[in-house]
Amino acid sequence: MFRVGALLFLFAFGSQALVDRGKVVALNNVNYYVGGTPVSRLDISRTDSFQAAVIPDSDIFPLTVINLGTSTFAGTQFRTHVANFSSSDDVFQPEFLRTIYLQNERNVTSSVDLASCSPLLKQSGNHLLMTAKSITSRLGGVVQTTLTECLPHGPYFVSAKTGDIFKAYRLYHDENLAFIQGAIDNGANGFMSLPAVTEDVIARSIAVPSRLYYTVTDDQPLAGLRFGLKDIYHVKGLRTSAGSRSYFYTYGPQNTTAPSVQQLLNQGAVLVGKMGTVQFANAGSPTADWVDLHCPFNPRGDGYQDPSGSSTGPGAGIASYDWLDFSVGSDTGGSMRGPAGSQGVYGNRPSTGAVSMDHVVPLSNALDTAGAFARDADIYARVVQHWYTNTNTDYRDYPKRLEWVPQGSGYFSPSSLSSEASTAIENFLHGLESFLGTNRTIVNVTQQWAETRPSNTTADINELFNTTYAVLTTVDQWNLVGEPLFADYAAVHDGRTPFINPNPLARWQWGQETNSNSSYGAALHNMTMFRDWWQTSGFGAPDNTTCSEYFISTNSPPLGFDYWAIAGYAGAGEVIVPVGESPYNSTISGKTEYLPVSVALQAARGCDHMLAGLVRDLQASGVLKAVNTGPRLWS
Repeated sequence: MFRVGALLFLFAFGSQALVDRGKVVALNNVNYYVGGTPVSRLDISRTDSFQAAVIPDSDIFPLTVINLGTSTFAGTQFRTHVANFSSSDDVFQPEFLRTIYLQNERNVTSSVDLASCSPLLKQSGNHLLMTAKSITSRLGGVVQTTLTECLPHGPYFVSAKTGDIFKAYRLYHDENLAFIQGAIDNGANGFMSLPAVTEDVIARSIAVPSRLYYTVTDDQPLAGLRFGLKDIYHVKGLRTSAGSRSYFYTYGPQNTTAPSVQQLLNQGAVLVGKMGTVQFANAGSPTADWVDLHCPFNPRGDGYQDPSGSSTGPGAGIASYDWLDFSVGSDTGGSMRGPAGSQGVYGNRPSTGAVSMDHVVPLSNALDTAGAFARDADIYARVVQHWYTNTNTDYRDYPKRLEWVPQGSGYFSPSSLSSEASTAIENFLHGLESFLGTNRTIVNVTQQWAETRPSNTTADINELFNTTYAVLTTVDQWNLVGEPLFADYAAVHDGRTPFINPNPLARWQWGQETNSNSSYGAALHNMTMFRDWWQTSGFGAPDNTTCSEYFISTNSPPLGFDYWAIAGYAGAGEVIVPVGESPYNSTISGKTEYLPVSVALQAARGCDHMLAGLVRDLQASGVLKAVNTGPRLWS
């Protein structure tokens, strides 16, 4: 009895431990992940011809599903489908044509002209052509069978043992370390961490599904757009790291997806992974402040320039990978705008409150926003205009007042710009003036404040905001993130404290020292006062026709009070746009390399849709251009 009991116990334990997490297969030297939740099942009892198509050392065979759009499917339609698949999808390849399944809409009868299809079938190495029972053929060689669920057309993998059909996920290397983890849909309104790695130097593998599965509709305007997500947003089924190993392992997989992310998913966007962030979305210098995780690499120039932060992974990733359509980060004090400028891509800080920040690791509730990166202004505008539902969509024209702020400080001051950068900015300004039908007006924000500020307030705006940002971010994050993490970590580690990277640790310590109602209240008051002033006496007044009187500034980093801070304090939207390149002599490559030149466009609070439309139309008119991945913006 004892031995039987022990045997039964071991058997039960072994059954629970053995879980199929999928597998990696190579098709024509391209790696794919096969696993996750089956999307349908093929009745394989009617034939064993598929055995010739099985991938060696596996029980998997590739399958192409084609939806018939005509009553007769002939060679012409077949070639058109294959050509469209090949040109529009990076997951599909001709090897998927080893087995083909033709299906049509329910209650529709179709036929296959096998004679006209035969040359292409032979050329593609097809072993088996299957059809739904409602599809007929006048020649033999076609097997009629069924699927349990009708599928979108495109490439799939099928288990030869069970007939289970899985989506085809192509595996890409994350050479620039932009991602923390890959993610795939778990079939239960959540995600699972990608359990697949292919050989590369410290790089992760990211799985992307076929673009052919998705069709843009009114309800799903972002259908098929692949995106990566800064790892401060919670996603059901995945852990969140916020750039911290301690945070990642202290808290388990999340039970809820952030509403902002769910909104993108509901509109058809496809999440492929979570991306690197400066720890807890603070500032950080590579690689001194990147201890728990390695800083992502900026692909521009020699590949070793600062990618900026804190939305470092999303910025580096969108500039690195053609297979990624957009990425999502956050901006509190420049965390979107810095990486957008450093990588030369489109990226924004939206108006405060444009989208929910619930279930996101906070830096400051008063300043946090969610932004998008893209290489193409069309995609950028498409995402923004469908994502931000809490902003003004009622504008009939673009602003006719163009206000230019050439002032800057330090590295980004006009005197420090190269001649190439100055020329690129000036060319863009001329193009913008022509597009808007207006001329720029040079403005001075600090002077305007001194002359029109509220009464009983200092004329020195630098004095007013000396510690405002620091107080809001350090006090908020210590109270909302740091203190709970220290308590939760200690509870499971015998009273120990978690490791925190140097920069956030110093900020949290400063926040604890200044954590008083009076200091925080004063900082919040200063921000609110500036926001009210900006919308009345400053340069952020709304307009009934154009949404905003226009404002523009050069891109600069969040160091002390400067023009980077205006958008946050004013709650206004700002977008970074790439306008050129500037050469430099790289001490790393020993060659002349090029870095991006960018400009910031800002409008009144709530005018994010107008800004996105303007950027899209500027690209359509040739004033702006979509950028490439890799070392150069355009090559």
